[in-house]
Amino acid sequence: MGCNCGGRARRTVTVYRLILPKGVTRDYRTRREAEAARARNGGGTIVAVNQ
Repeated sequence: MGCNCGGRARRTVTVYRLILPKGVTRDYRTRREAEAARARNGGGTIVAVNQ
């Protein structure tokens, strides 16, 4: 039998993941924060991830 969880759909949250050249990843709530961190760290790739 299926779960009756009150009829609420799960809410997806978009996280902006910064992948630095050294392979380190960091997650940020906004694209602006990720862009600022990329500028501070001298580069990297930003990917939007739905959780």
